[in-house]
Amino acid sequence: MWLALKILAAIVAYGVAIEPRFVNRDNQNAPIPNLPSAWEGKQVAVFADLQVGMWWANKDAARRLVWQVVKIHPALVLIAGDFVYKADRDVDAQMVEVLKILQPIIDARIPTYAVLGNHDYSLMNENGKKESHVAYHVRMALDSAGIRMMDNTSRALLPIGADSADSAKLYLVGVGEKWARNDHPDAALEQVPAGAPRIVFMHDPDSFAHIPAGEAPIAVAAHTHGMQIGIPFLTDFYWRNVETDEGAPGVEGWLKHYGEPGNHLYVNRGVGFSIFPGRVHAVPELTVFTLRRAH
Repeated sequence: MWLALKILAAIVAYGVAIEPRFVNRDNQNAPIPNLPSAWEGKQVAVFADLQVGMWWANKDAARRLVWQVVKIHPALVLIAGDFVYKADRDVDAQMVEVLKILQPIIDARIPTYAVLGNHDYSLMNENGKKESHVAYHVRMALDSAGIRMMDNTSRALLPIGADSADSAKLYLVGVGEKWARNDHPDAALEQVPAGAPRIVFMHDPDSFAHIPAGEAPIAVAAHTHGMQIGIPFLTDFYWRNVETDEGAPGVEGWLKHYGEPGNHLYVNRGVGFSIFPGRVHAVPELTVFTLRRAH
């Protein structure tokens, strides 16, 4: 009995004091059909779930992650939602902290794009009360700082130094937050020419299930935190059968056999916490994609 309690205490101490302080950089190739040669080999950095406002928020790890991004200096940064946490009354104060964390990226003038997550609407569950004023303040603060909001919209991007020729364009598609009933991938994708190269990003991986076949050859989501306690097989089973409406088969990395044919989703584990300030076998993640032309 005492041995079991000691082991449990050691796991809790490790999960609260040690593992969350690391940041794991996951390097991935992103094969994109019809990718322009000007984008070949360019890097895209992705992170999410800062959740500033959570007690014992993981801000030190978030700062280290941001400095890693600045050192890499990718062509694009994508932030997949959940900037704040329970921000009904102090969203502006929380956003001041968020922007302090993100400031090195802003100062480095790396093109940065974002979508909102459920906590940016103060939604703790799918059936909660949506606080649109919180989302408004989060969106306005990010927009004012030069971070471009992409909920349910798309944008044609050119690499720095390229001309404005259509042959050099890569489309970025953002999908809004599912729990807020604001995920409309069709509205965002209708702005993208047929067959054009694109990257799709969103907060909730459940939104991916509704993207038509072949429209998201590379997509990125977050939201899961790797369940914060990553028990092999059991965590994925619990997520598929309890936490997701769409049967997503995992909580991190590439999700195989999910979504429509021709679509591929990668789930980032995020940085921060929800409910409990700890992580075990779910290290905070910075994902760095290297763009490749799919053959």
